[in-house]
Amino acid sequence: MEQQKKKEGCPLGVMTPGTVCKFEIIAHLLSGTRRFGELQRLMPQISRQMLTLQLRELEQAGVLHRQVYAQVPPKVEYSLTDVGRSSEPLIRQMQSWYEGYRTQNSSLHG
Repeated sequence: MEQQKKKEGCPLGVMTPGTVCKFEIIAHLLSGTRRFGELQRLMPQISRQMLTLQLRELEQAGVLHRQVYAQVPPKVEYSLTDVGRSSEPLIRQMQSWYEGYRTQNSSLHG
């Protein structure tokens, strides 16, 4: 008989993998401008392709600014726009809630 894998997710259904990734990107950018490689090292669980997709979506939504420098090798930096920075209280509260949920959930199923 196949053992069921433990499903880890948000009980409210609002923190999908893409959403969690976006929240995490914004949280990292709250401390300042970051390059792609820095973000990738800070979030090793996220594939390069997923990170690129999420960064593009955040840029299209007006949450972050992508600065490309004309040099070799190419240099690209990401920073929050005023809209992105205004989400800080929400991001901090969601981080706190999600960490508490994960801690409680892991102790119940540990």
